[in-house]
Amino acid sequence: MSFQQQAHPDPPCLRFPENLGLHASVSVEAAANMLLRALQMSQNVPYMWTFIDKPAEGQLYLLYLQNPAQFPNDGVRYQDQETRLVIPVGNREMEISETKYGFVPNAQDTSAWRVRRRYRLHRGGHPQLVLVHYARGPAIREIIPSLLNSPVRQYPLRQITEPSVYIMGDKAGQKVYPSGSAPPPPPQVPTGMPPHPMGMNQQGMNPPVVNVNAPGMAMNPQAMLAQQNSAMEAIERRRERERPRERGSSMSGGRPGPPRLDDDDSADETETISARTLAITRYRRNHELMEEVFKQAALGNMKRPAPQPPYSIFDKLELEGKVNKLQEEVDALQAKRKARLASESVIASNVPSPMETAP
Repeated sequence: MSFQQQAHPDPPCLRFPENLGLHASVSVEAAANMLLRALQMSQNVPYMWTFIDKPAEGQLYLLYLQNPAQFPNDGVRYQDQETRLVIPVGNREMEISETKYGFVPNAQDTSAWRVRRRYRLHRGGHPQLVLVHYARGPAIREIIPSLLNSPVRQYPLRQITEPSVYIMGDKAGQKVYPSGSAPPPPPQVPTGMPPHPMGMNQQGMNPPVVNVNAPGMAMNPQAMLAQQNSAMEAIERRRERERPRERGSSMSGGRPGPPRLDDDDSADETETISARTLAITRYRRNHELMEEVFKQAALGNMKRPAPQPPYSIFDKLELEGKVNKLQEEVDALQAKRKARLASESVIASNVPSPMETAP
């Protein structure tokens, strides 16, 4: 289910709370390293709702955008279309979006010199983490007069009271309220109705990204699904703790405990857990039980016979007989050679030399 921000014409965005400082330029390698580090930092740091308005030259932001194709309003009017480029960075792919010739209306900008570059790893990273850098680029003196005093957004900006929220990790979807304030009470639902309707979009059919609630909007189904998965994991851990005690009581032959309700018929589970998560858990649990029953029948005898030596296909006595026969043939050939050499030497000694035959 796609995330729609229709509650306000100029909605805020989720920003990494720490100030990343001013940078004259950001290389592609530096942007890739920052986005990879952000994967680790974002699991333990909640993002805050804020407006980006009239950023300074060199300012760097780390944002979490539900729809990276739609960048929020930043108070700058650009006189150029945004261009996009995808380049490889190692075994990943970096998407770079650039918009030039920007200026702030009703300000001291006399030329359109502002450039906005957006970096995100749409392959090999988190596609919704976007690194934004505002720099100074080639300026054009000619600003359209009708746009010079036309503001991009309405001022003053509304005050944001929404709490920060975790965007990924084990705490994904959890809100962090400031000290001294409490979360709002849950909405009242009719008696006998589940607190959240179970629709087709809540069955895990979307990519595994975390969608958080926009300020002033209803509960996001994927954020609710993350909370349901956490609740399901807690139930599984409780079952794992109870399983050894149940096995111990059954083997001791003691007095049986109170009857345990069937988990499949639990009303609170089906109301707070998504159908997909519940089905996966039942499937895994049933296979664990069937594995204990059919383990021996499926695997059979696991003791394999010892492998035979590689020379077991030959007969030792037969090989020794062949070796002796070959050795006798070699000895006979050597004896014949010695006899032939001896006869040749005798013949050579009996032949007279040329000096002896001379008259």
